[in-house]
Amino acid sequence: MEVIACGPPLGAELRGIDASTDVSQQMPDVLDAFTRHHLLFIRGQQMTDQHIYEFASRFGHIESHKNRDATGNVFSVVHGITNLDAEGKPSRKPAVYENYFWHSDKAHEAVPSLLTMLCAVEVPPEGGDTEFADLTRAYAALDAGTKAKIDGLRVEHSWGYMRETITGRPPTEEERLKSPPVIHPLIRVHPDTGEKSLYIGMYCSRILDMPLDEGQALLKTLTDHATQPQFIHTHKWRQGDLVFWDNRCLIHRAIQNFDLGAHRRVLRRVVVKGKPEWIGRSPSS
Repeated sequence: MEVIACGPPLGAELRGIDASTDVSQQMPDVLDAFTRHHLLFIRGQQMTDQHIYEFASRFGHIESHKNRDATGNVFSVVHGITNLDAEGKPSRKPAVYENYFWHSDKAHEAVPSLLTMLCAVEVPPEGGDTEFADLTRAYAALDAGTKAKIDGLRVEHSWGYMRETITGRPPTEEERLKSPPVIHPLIRVHPDTGEKSLYIGMYCSRILDMPLDEGQALLKTLTDHATQPQFIHTHKWRQGDLVFWDNRCLIHRAIQNFDLGAHRRVLRRVVVKGKPEWIGRSPSS
């Protein structure tokens, strides 16, 4: 297996590996590459949902989900991320629309996810890219005054806030009870690298012990900083791509750089659970 770095800021291609087979002997090298590059992709894979599940399981336990697809069904553990409507036709307003905004998967959970994996089934002839922003490099590039200002701050992450502000549909009382807000440090320490990283994205509703407007303005400033071109890798999808990344130090978003109403974009997705020991890893712990 070869690991071909994409260059700054992040990402690497794995070559000479078939993720649909027994990769036990290659996994130590895959895990090392994942720690060093945080975003990995393998081209030309032929993966069933079972293959995807089994490969993702090598990184940890698989997450269940609460969101629903265009037909109203709760996502299965391996499920589709698409621009299709309930009739299977391309739509300019997909049922899952929030993936077009910067986020880290499951940040609204008490134990956020470790890894997300996507496999490309159908892609547009052009566009449909996914951007990834490196929050470790973004933190390192902050000036000393900003680092001092945000040290020790805690942020509320809320699924309900995201749903209301992005989709325009306030969550029901039942949904609020199932997904109450959680608190995470604004600066996290990566459990494998020991590096500090921002922890931000679309679920951030407020900074604790700070006026609401001031806190939201600071979060926007940090997000604008972290999503500058020098911190971003753009993955241009090909059919058969298998892409997986570290939610502990990256945020990502899909790009609407194709005609959503004319072309199909179908990816299969699975998410690996985080580990509780990461939760306490803030700079002060």
